[in-house]
Amino acid sequence: MAGYMSERARPNVVFILCDQMRRQAMSCAGDPNVSTPNLDRLAENGARFTNASATAPICVPSRFSILTGQHPHTRNAHHHWRMSPEERTYGHEFSDSGYETGYVGKWHLADVGRDRPVPEHLQGGFTHWRGFELKNEPFDTSYYVDGDPEPHSIDTFQTDGIFDLGREFIDDHQSDDDPFCLTLSVEPPHPPFIAPESNLERWEDRPLELRPNVPYPDAEPPDKITGDQYEQWGNPEESTDELYEEYPYHGETVFEEMRKYYAMVENLDENVGKLLDELERRGIRDETAVVFSSDHGELLGSHGRMMKQHPYEESVGIPLIVSYPDAGIDSGAEIHEPVCTEDFLPTLLGLAGLEPESELPGVDLTPLLRGERESLDRDGVLLEFVREIRPSQPYHDETWRGFRTERYKYTVKGFDSLSPGAFTSGGEPWQLYDLKADPYEQHNLVDDPEYEDVAAEMHGKLRDAISQYDDDYGLEAAFGWEELNKPDT
Repeated sequence: MAGYMSERARPNVVFILCDQMRRQAMSCAGDPNVSTPNLDRLAENGARFTNASATAPICVPSRFSILTGQHPHTRNAHHHWRMSPEERTYGHEFSDSGYETGYVGKWHLADVGRDRPVPEHLQGGFTHWRGFELKNEPFDTSYYVDGDPEPHSIDTFQTDGIFDLGREFIDDHQSDDDPFCLTLSVEPPHPPFIAPESNLERWEDRPLELRPNVPYPDAEPPDKITGDQYEQWGNPEESTDELYEEYPYHGETVFEEMRKYYAMVENLDENVGKLLDELERRGIRDETAVVFSSDHGELLGSHGRMMKQHPYEESVGIPLIVSYPDAGIDSGAEIHEPVCTEDFLPTLLGLAGLEPESELPGVDLTPLLRGERESLDRDGVLLEFVREIRPSQPYHDETWRGFRTERYKYTVKGFDSLSPGAFTSGGEPWQLYDLKADPYEQHNLVDDPEYEDVAAEMHGKLRDAISQYDDDYGLEAAFGWEELNKPDT
C-alpha cells in the first residue's frame, strides 16, 4: 500500500453520509420508481457494493460503527447514548496524518438534544466543524461553528444548505498544501418525509411500482393512518403518543410517504451531481475519492412496516458507492461481497494509503475496489440490535443478532432484561432467508427441514462471529450446537 501511494499525491476524500436511505432506492440499484442520474454517474465512474449492510440499523449505533470502526455491542450503544471523547474516529486518523478534516451536518453521537451545540471535545477530532446533533426538521435546521455556541440557521432545505457549506469548505482548503477529508452528513431522507416544492411537484399522484413484500396492491391502504396502524403504515401527523410526536409522518397513506421519500432522494441526488460538477470544474475530481452511503435503510411499507430497527434487507441494507479515478476505482464494477459499517473507517483510510492506529474488526475494502481481490477472508458479516431503552419502540423487550453471507441471512432473537418483569434469555432461531431464491424475504426457512443443514451452518457462523468480535450475547442450543455465553442459573 505504501509503495502504491508513493507514486502520487495523497487524495482528497469526500464522504457523503445520508440518513435512512435504503440500499434499493437508486435507479442504478434497480428501483423502478426513482431517478438518480448523479448517483448512477458516481457508480459508473466507481464501484457499487450490492450487499452492504448497516451492522446495527438505527442512527446512533450505526454512526458509532461508521466513525470508529467498532461494533456497537462493544459499547452497549443505543439510540440515546453519548460516545466517549476517548473514542478514536477517522477524524482523528486523518487529522493526525496531516489532512484538513471537515465535518458538516448531523452528528447524533453526543446526546445533547436538538437545540444545543456539540461540545468541542465531543466533535470526533475534526478540525473544521459545521455540525449539529440532530434536527429532523429539514426546513428548520441550524448548525454550529467549531466551539461557538451561537446557532447559524440554514435558510434553505437542509440537504441544499449542507452541500453549500461543503463547497465553502472546499473553497477554503483546495489550495492548501495538505489534502482534505470532508464529511457531508445530511438527515434526508430520514422522516419527516418532506422536500422542496420543486421536487414534490414531480411526484404528485405519480404511480408507484411496489416491492413484492409490500402487502399491496391486493388490498387498498386505509384512507387515514391511525396510531394503531403505525407498525404497518406509519403514523399520523397529530397524535398524543410521544413516539409519533418525535417522528411525525405527514402523509395520510403509505403511498404519500413513498412519494415524499423518493422526492427527498432525488433532491439528494441533485446535490451529489452539483458537487461532482464542482470537483470537475476545479480540476480535482479524479484525485478526489468520493464515497456515498447511509447509516441504515427504511422499510417504507415492506413487510407491512415503516422505519428501521428490523433485520430485513430494506432496513439493514445501505447504498455504498466508491469512486476514485486516479486509483483505478472507476470501472463501474458491482461488488457482491457482503460488507458492513465496521469496514468504512479502514476503507476511508485505505483510499488515502493510511492504516488505522490500532487493529479494528473491519477490513479495508480498497483491494476489492481496485480489482486486486475478488473476495474477503471471512464468511460474512455480523448484524445486531444491541439495546432499546424507549418503551414505545420495537425491540424494547427483545434483542437480536444475525449473520449475513452473500446468499443467506440468519437471525436469532431473545428477551432483554431492560423490560420490567422480563427475564433475560439467549437468542433462539428466528429467521433464515435464502436471498438468492427469495430476495424479498417472504419465506422464512428457519423451520424448514430441507434447510436444516443450512440453518445449522449459519448458526455456527453466527456463533463464530459472536466469539470473534467479543460479543457476550447469549445463544440457546440449536441445530446441534451447544448454548453460548449463557450464565449458570
